[in-house]
Amino acid sequence: MAVKPSPALDPEQKKRARAIGKRLARAIPEPVVELDFDDPWQLLMATIMAAQSTDKTVNRVGETLFARFPNPAVLANANPAEIETLIHPTGFFRNKTKSIQAASRAIVEEHGGQVPRTMVELVRLPGVARKTANVVLGKAFGVAEGIVVDVHCTRLSKRLGLTESKDAKHIEADLMGLYPKKDWIGIGNRFVLHGRYVCTARSPACRACPVAELCPDAAEAPSGRWTARADREQLVVMSRGAEKL
Repeated sequence: MAVKPSPALDPEQKKRARAIGKRLARAIPEPVVELDFDDPWQLLMATIMAAQSTDKTVNRVGETLFARFPNPAVLANANPAEIETLIHPTGFFRNKTKSIQAASRAIVEEHGGQVPRTMVELVRLPGVARKTANVVLGKAFGVAEGIVVDVHCTRLSKRLGLTESKDAKHIEADLMGLYPKKDWIGIGNRFVLHGRYVCTARSPACRACPVAELCPDAAEAPSGRWTARADREQLVVMSRGAEKL
C-alpha cells in the first residue's frame, strides 16, 4: 500500500518539526543502521531477523549465517533446520527462517539474484513489510520512498507532538508531510537512534536531550545549552551506547 504525505499540516507544527530535525542533525550528523551488512541482501536478511530482537544479537548471528550461506541462492536451498539453529538467538526463529529463505528464493527466481530497488517489488517479498523495505531502500540504495517507522520512531513522533496516530502508516504519512523528501532517510534513522539512546521508553533522558525545549512531553527541564547536549549525544551514538549521557 502506497503512503502519501499528509496534506495541510499546521505551519507551526511544521516549523517546530524542522527545528527538531536541525537539532537531531547536529546530534546525529551521519545516521546509520546499526545492523552490519556487506550488501543489500544481507541488510534485507538482517532487517527481517531484527524483528523482536536486538541489533547486537542479529549482528552476531548474521556473521555466522552469512559465512555459511553467502548469497541468496545458497540460503534458498539450505536445510531449514540448519538455518533455524543458527538464527535461534533472534527469537521467532521458525517464522524468520521461512521468511528469509522464501525471500531469498524469490530474489533468485524473480529478480535475477538482486534485491529489487522499488517499494512495490520489495513488499511483495515474503516477510517484507513497509518498514523493512524503507530500511533497505534508504541505506542500501539511497532511495527515499518513505520514512522508517519502528517502535522508537512511533514513540518519538507521539512524544514530540508530530502525530496523533498510533498507526505506522499514518505516522509515516504525517512525518513525510512535515519533512522534505531529501530528509526522509535521515530523519527516520535519527528518530530510531535518538529513541534508542536518549528518548527511551521507560526513562527518557530529558535533561540530556537536545530537543527537550521543543518537546511538549518533556518530563524535566534540560541542562545547559542544546548544542552541548547534541554533541554529547553524538558521542553516545557513535559508540553505540558505550559512552553514556
